[in-house]
Amino acid sequence: MRAIFLAFAVLCGTCIKVQAQDLQPLLQTHAEEVAKPSRRSVGVMLDDLVASGLPQVPRFLEQWAGRSVWQGPDGVFFFGTEDGDTLVLEDVDSGETRTVPDDGYTQLRPNGGVRRVIGTALVQFQLADPDIARRQSAVESIARRPAADQLAPLVASIDGEADEELRARKIQLANFLTARFGETAEARIEAINSLAADTSVEARSVLNQILTRDTGVASTEPEGNIARILDPMEAPDDFYAELVEAGFAPAQTGPATIRAALEANIDGGTVGGVPLAQLSTDAARERAYAALARDGLAPPLVTQTTRDAALAAFVFYELYDEDNAAITEAAEAALASVEQRVAFAQAADLALDGLSLASIYFLAAIGLAITFGVMGVINMAHGEFIMMGAYTGYVIQLFIPDYTIAILVALPVAFAVTFAAGVTMERLVIRHLYHRPLETLLATFGISIALQQLAKNIFGTQARPLTSPDWLSGAWVISDVIQISYIRIAIFVLALLFLALILFVLKRTRLGLEVRAVTQNPGMAASMGINPDRINMLTFGLGSGIAGIAGVAIGLYAKVTSEMGADYIVQSFMTVVVGGVGNVWGTLAGASLIGFLQKGIEWLNPSNTLAAQTYMILFIILFIQFRPKGIVALKGRAAAD
Repeated sequence: MRAIFLAFAVLCGTCIKVQAQDLQPLLQTHAEEVAKPSRRSVGVMLDDLVASGLPQVPRFLEQWAGRSVWQGPDGVFFFGTEDGDTLVLEDVDSGETRTVPDDGYTQLRPNGGVRRVIGTALVQFQLADPDIARRQSAVESIARRPAADQLAPLVASIDGEADEELRARKIQLANFLTARFGETAEARIEAINSLAADTSVEARSVLNQILTRDTGVASTEPEGNIARILDPMEAPDDFYAELVEAGFAPAQTGPATIRAALEANIDGGTVGGVPLAQLSTDAARERAYAALARDGLAPPLVTQTTRDAALAAFVFYELYDEDNAAITEAAEAALASVEQRVAFAQAADLALDGLSLASIYFLAAIGLAITFGVMGVINMAHGEFIMMGAYTGYVIQLFIPDYTIAILVALPVAFAVTFAAGVTMERLVIRHLYHRPLETLLATFGISIALQQLAKNIFGTQARPLTSPDWLSGAWVISDVIQISYIRIAIFVLALLFLALILFVLKRTRLGLEVRAVTQNPGMAASMGINPDRINMLTFGLGSGIAGIAGVAIGLYAKVTSEMGADYIVQSFMTVVVGGVGNVWGTLAGASLIGFLQKGIEWLNPSNTLAAQTYMILFIILFIQFRPKGIVALKGRAAAD
């Protein structure tokens, strides 16, 4: 008998255990709420589902929110998929599937409000899901719609989080939620203080939400956490309108109202006892209107004096939504610290942008600085050499699919192509126009037009891609405020390499010695056995070759078209003239000045870049008036020519 009892107990325990592992019985206890949920009452059922800890609950919540749950004629719930006139049903517990006619089955369609509540409950399961993608989705869902009831499950999931990056994100988000929804003021203040060094947009949003305030007006100073008392005389008309809207004062009497009342109450050549001939001033019209108001023929007169008296009788205030003053004080201090850090970060980001633009202008102008400084040639086709270099890089990429190798090959090839083009141009055209600047300008301008048309005939008018390698994609993100693209960093590094290379050539090689000699005194250099004609040819070719390499670098950042050179020719000439003709350090100084100046003006006037360039040109014109030889003036006899 005892053995039979034990066997029966074990059997019952097993049945109870199996039943406890099934979700369907729990759903049947809330069948009406599952079938017709409402946002206000669905919380009780969701609490029971979450408390059950059943592994089937997360999937059921997903399917329910996705409107994939069906109820059969007998009230049993299934996961269902429509297939024509039939349904493919899946048991919520066993996962067994069967196909049935769709007659008698009802699709559950919770509304948007209920689905948001379901999503909040589902997040609690997803935070500890084995799939990291689901955990990340849950964290971002909390970030999009933070709520007080999400704090506890989020904190509970932190210790078990294996992914370090996601764990850090959970800690950050828990800190945000604690600052807004913490159980105690001490916990909230501690979380708020920790945000004082966080310059992210989310942190600033949290602090601003804590500091939300409403404006109001009352006859006496209200109770509560007052943000500040407003001075109504700063905008008396606006504040008086607020009084009128609140029902504390009559509407202000305007000139049109006074005129209409006077016209409607003319009696025998007078209005309110004032002759019509005397109503030529505002004071007389107000006096007549006041008389009408005393007789009940018009609303009371509200003059400026009356308005000011009414404003003085009331208190205008801003009241924090947060009742605890200690919390708002901590939030104000934290936000002030964050805004100061953001200001410094914006200044640093602006400096990086200026440095990046300066490096681009330096690359574009250094070749022109060499040719213009040594030879005095105004080469209007310099921008087209930049364009030729960019198109060379594009052609190289057509034959070499590896973009890294293609760029490494394109740099020397672009130099060779534009060097050859520069030497050809110097031999055929420039050498015949030395010391004739106007003819040189016109000739090179014509060559630039011809090169642009040639590029259009070969490559068409559409922009061509000069694709950067994968390791140059994206940006170096220092903070939410400070970031710079890897391409701009590469251009900056390339500009430094060019600076070092050109200085080495000019200071440490025979060619550099001869170039400097011709620059300082061409006649004396010729008498020492240096061929100025050969030096001019090599110098022009060198400057053109450098422009070609600059074209490859700029093409990675800007569009590659036949007109791209025109975008840089003006800035290149300004860089050379402002920095100092024929001087590498002057070109660097000029590029830095123009780059930082342009970014600064664009920051002051971000909506109009054309106006920023106009202001920059005006500034440079004024600068040249005071320092015509540039920042770094050329020394020697050439400086006096």
